[in-house]
Amino acid sequence: MKRVFAYLKPYYPRMALGLFIKILGTFMDLGLPWVLAYILDDVIPKKSVSLILWWGAGMLLLSVGARTLNIVANRMASKVARDATETLRHDLFQKILSLSGRQLNYFTIPSLESRMTSDTYNIHHMIGMMQRIGVRAPIILIGGIIITSTLEPVLTLILIGVFPFMALIVYLVSKKGIPLYTNLQETVDKMVRVVRENITGVRVIKALSKNEYEKGRFSSVNKEVVDKELKAGTLMAVTNPAMNFLLNMGLTLVVIVGAFRVNSGSSEPGKIVAFLSYFMIMLHAVMAITRIFIGVSKASASAKRIAEVLDTEEDLKEIPFEPKNSDYHIEFDNVCFSYTHEPFITDISFGIKKGESLGIIGSTGSGKTTLVHLLMRFYDVDKGSIRINGVDIRSIDKQKLRGMFGVAFQNDVLFAESIYENINLGRGLTKEDVLIATEDAQAASFILNKDDKLNHKLTIKGSNLSGGQKQRLLIARALAGKPEILILDDSSSALDYKTDAQLRKSIRNNYKGTTSIIIAQRISSVMKLDKILVLEEGHMVGYGTHEELLKTCSVYQEIYQSQFGQLEGVL
Repeated sequence: MKRVFAYLKPYYPRMALGLFIKILGTFMDLGLPWVLAYILDDVIPKKSVSLILWWGAGMLLLSVGARTLNIVANRMASKVARDATETLRHDLFQKILSLSGRQLNYFTIPSLESRMTSDTYNIHHMIGMMQRIGVRAPIILIGGIIITSTLEPVLTLILIGVFPFMALIVYLVSKKGIPLYTNLQETVDKMVRVVRENITGVRVIKALSKNEYEKGRFSSVNKEVVDKELKAGTLMAVTNPAMNFLLNMGLTLVVIVGAFRVNSGSSEPGKIVAFLSYFMIMLHAVMAITRIFIGVSKASASAKRIAEVLDTEEDLKEIPFEPKNSDYHIEFDNVCFSYTHEPFITDISFGIKKGESLGIIGSTGSGKTTLVHLLMRFYDVDKGSIRINGVDIRSIDKQKLRGMFGVAFQNDVLFAESIYENINLGRGLTKEDVLIATEDAQAASFILNKDDKLNHKLTIKGSNLSGGQKQRLLIARALAGKPEILILDDSSSALDYKTDAQLRKSIRNNYKGTTSIIIAQRISSVMKLDKILVLEEGHMVGYGTHEELLKTCSVYQEIYQSQFGQLEGVL
């Protein structure tokens, strides 16, 4: 919780003012039963209508003043909660953006989504509640005890005797409640993951008639959430009845003892009425405190999960390396990498000169996309080095490094914005730059056929476009910034051969100074490139031109035969 409370420091002056107003309003509330007792015991016996009206008006003003001050304090509390949570959410989002691929895999995307939404909401709710009820309820309790002790010291002893039992209940429930809510949030993460997978893969699920299977998966995780929510809720639900029982027992004793004291002349009816009023006010305050502890239990679990992300140390720090003289623009030197403990990429070494093009081909899971992720430093290599212009990428500022690239990943995202905004992506590109990029990406034809052209609005993930149209927009996005290094990761798989060929020709002719890396499944997409890298299970099994690989690389020969037929007449 300390990590979260640090976000309240800028708002301490505002909180102090709100606290003062809240305390003032609470004291005015506490004064109402005392005024009522005075009217009953001292004013009414005098039988003066004007005096009764005067004190009644005073009581009304006191009530209006208390309500007004409480409303002002509550509004200030809501603004503090809103602003502090906004800053927390912003910092959490920034932190998530800075996480490495390995850290993202550790936390998982559904868990991070849950922390950004439900966990920050729990914090927001707790901050607001602590300022509204957390200030008022203790003052009501302490102030009520002090005032009632001046009215009826004997009856106050009954009240004081009840509180230790109430405190014990709150302590025990809170101690068990926080771990339960932590466990619940982790299960919610699991449910978010299942929902996310189903929404993302809804077409595949329908195509394979797996609706019932996925319903079963969701029902299972949903039941797990319900069970844990029920367990946590049941524990917290014990608090209210237990508190009510204790307070009602105390109230019963107060009424009985109070009646005896009035009959014996030891007390006055007005004081007993005032005491009962204070007792009811304190009853509501105790109920409020139980709600606070429920909220704090949830918020504590959420704060722990948020702090876990915020306190994660950046594992992609800049490391100084001496630059080396190199003839290559991009150079991999004995690169090894593993996602877990087992090697995934082993001893990869190659170099590309500036303006050259490299094709990467291989079976699914051979490590093609991983090489690109390593080049862009989403992950750090376990062994070896990757250099750009002779400089180890680990010594280059990450923003500067990634600014060198124009990338179209497989299954990349299109946003619910205009076509122009999706290609521009906040880079300040002119519409002329964007149009040129769409022409090179073979996307201009379908864009210009739309009524609003570049201003045409896309739906989420570009679902109002075909697969080929989406891929061409993603390629246009990569080309629009005139990158130093262009990476196309299987980004033309939905294009027909003619469009694919026109795209390759356009890139060759219009981006001659750009170093290109093309990941593809089809040999036709890479056969005209300067160099081709062949991967098999994380190993480099071939490197050279199309003609050289047809003669020397058996894996490349097998891929060629599967796509074009026999090798006869080619070698």
